[in-house]
Amino acid sequence: AEQVVEEAGAMLVVCNSGEDGARERRHLDLLEEQRVRGVLITPVGHGRHPGLERLHERGIPVVLVDRGSGRASRCSVAVDDVLGGRLAMEHLLDRGHRRVAYLGGPLTIPQVADRHAGAAAALAERHPDTPLRVATTNTLTVAAGRRAAEDLLALPARQQPTAVFCANDLIALGVLQQLTERGVPVPDDMAIVGYDDIEFAGAAAVPLSSVRQPRELLGRTAAQLLLEESTAGAEHRHRHVVFQPELVVRRSSDRRRP
Repeated sequence: AEQVVEEAGAMLVVCNSGEDGARERRHLDLLEEQRVRGVLITPVGHGRHPGLERLHERGIPVVLVDRGSGRASRCSVAVDDVLGGRLAMEHLLDRGHRRVAYLGGPLTIPQVADRHAGAAAALAERHPDTPLRVATTNTLTVAAGRRAAEDLLALPARQQPTAVFCANDLIALGVLQQLTERGVPVPDDMAIVGYDDIEFAGAAAVPLSSVRQPRELLGRTAAQLLLEESTAGAEHRHRHVVFQPELVVRRSSDRRRP
């Protein structure tokens, strides 16, 4: 996004909401006061609040990033996270796993909920009588992944999952760290699949399987849509662009369970 904006002779200002709705509203108020040319936003929750509406009323374009808009009056750029969850679960099922857990949260974050929905649907289609264990975390961090892994290891052996699908790679790396410290072999005793395919995923002690998003394309496309709307004004035709994720299989899950 920054590269596209700078090529257009503008400057990108970054505001971090930290998934805090009040903080997001303060940022939007300040951006409105500054009369910015446009706003790229990954909103907290589903982004339905007055701040975004006021920007629209004042003629300041808004493009949702990594969120579907569902509205004809606003552009959006997103990834099909339901498909991403399905890809991860189908891979684990193909490797012979039946007891699978989904780790991550909170589920109020749309991407987290969509990834869960895709995984749950894939499991239900193949094994209708097998429930998907869900371990909800308060944050999407390495520390949260470590705590979630410890909770799973505290379960009786027959209830422990043989594979985990994590809502993002930070959770997955935390799980991997905790399993390694506890002497649990990955993927022999527990397979792991993450999401996002961050740089550290492939460089982990056990290279991490992950669902890859086209991150640069996501940011570039969002910035292009924003600049187009800020130039064309009322003549701009809003678009909702959805990219497809892909599964990158590495050693953390690439072993068939007997």
